[in-house]
Amino acid sequence: MEPWEWDEATWRGKVNKVRAGRSLKPKAWKDGARCAVALSFDSDHETNELRDGGQSIGRMSQGQYGNRMGVPRILETLKNADVPATFFVPAVAALLYPDEQRRVIAEGHEIGLHGWIHEVNTKVPADKERELHFRAADTLEKITGIRPVGMRTPSWDFSYETLKIERELGLIYDSSLMADDDPYELVEDGEPTGMVELPVEWIRDDAVYFNMNRFTALRPYTPPTSVLDIFKREFDRAYIEGGLFLLTMHPHVSGYRSRIFVLEDLIRHIQGHEGVWFATHADIARFARENGGE
Repeated sequence: MEPWEWDEATWRGKVNKVRAGRSLKPKAWKDGARCAVALSFDSDHETNELRDGGQSIGRMSQGQYGNRMGVPRILETLKNADVPATFFVPAVAALLYPDEQRRVIAEGHEIGLHGWIHEVNTKVPADKERELHFRAADTLEKITGIRPVGMRTPSWDFSYETLKIERELGLIYDSSLMADDDPYELVEDGEPTGMVELPVEWIRDDAVYFNMNRFTALRPYTPPTSVLDIFKREFDRAYIEGGLFLLTMHPHVSGYRSRIFVLEDLIRHIQGHEGVWFATHADIARFARENGGE
């Protein structure tokens, strides 16, 4: 059937499969902070090419740059600023670079689930999607010694089965959906789940401004200074509203010499404000679940 042929039960069922429930924005953040800041880095590395079954040595070398140069620059920036962050890592990337993951954990950051090989969930059969996520969780735990408690789905692609799988995994949060600026509870088929959503947005993602594919019309179109301005404005409004500022960056995208200043200057800008709480996604999700929705 074509969508215009659906009856009301059908289109309502699709809309209501996974929805934003009650807001979990607290009246104040930890220790009375006005604004929470969640910096995140998706360490995709070579999996963007592998996921598509590609064999481009060039694209895989670009992914390797994320490990060789991007992650070290980002970790040094975070260390100098003394702020924690969350790294979402496909299991295959973790297997390629286990020492990177151990360093991330050793320096006080969080590692979250990001699929097996950066697969597109809606193109994977339900039973296989479940197996891949569980295998990924086991792999990250084996490498880092810590079981992940949150997930960012690869490419923010969320299937009809994803939330069910996340709940089976015992996760406390997801960070893939876009129904709000601030944390909220996910509702599945009309029932509250207790799962915290830390919402993302393409506006607060470096890839949409900087990506490049020489075989398509996709070209970088926004100067780094303009991207910094966008990110600053997103934070400034979050600060005014007493909400959450969540940023997504990629080591193979923003780890370059001409772009790392965006992260450095943004952190300095944020730290110039009183009452800001930098935290991992897990810590923010726990705080929102315990103190939000009042």
